[in-house]
Amino acid sequence: MDRQSRVTHVVALPDGYRAETVADALIAYLGRLPAHLRRSLTWDRGLEMAAHERITAVLDLPVYFCAPHHPWQRGTNENTNGLLRQYLRKNADLRTFSQEDLNSIAVRLNDRPRRVLDWDSPRQREDQVLGSSAVG
Repeated sequence: MDRQSRVTHVVALPDGYRAETVADALIAYLGRLPAHLRRSLTWDRGLEMAAHERITAVLDLPVYFCAPHHPWQRGTNENTNGLLRQYLRKNADLRTFSQEDLNSIAVRLNDRPRRVLDWDSPRQREDQVLGSSAVG
């Protein structure tokens, strides 16, 4: 998710969420994004990110972690998790969702107006941000 636009990307993990599996999936998915859209990644302190140094090395993408028991340091992410729960129940087996399924959910979230964006959708705001950076 991008902090300026709030655009959400959801990565499928059909092989589970062990650290190496998560790193492989993130490298494959994020590696397809233009470098200017992947400047850093902020994550909870979960074991699934134990291979974060490999992600940083392969993608030149620094990975940051919030302090323990400080979820407010990732407020946008926490809010987006709540929105995702409308489509993915809390105890759902996420391995059963294909990337196509998750892309469909992301499209719905990215086309949904948000108060924090003055009622623009994340997609509209991304277009504005990318348009203004192309001019400068």
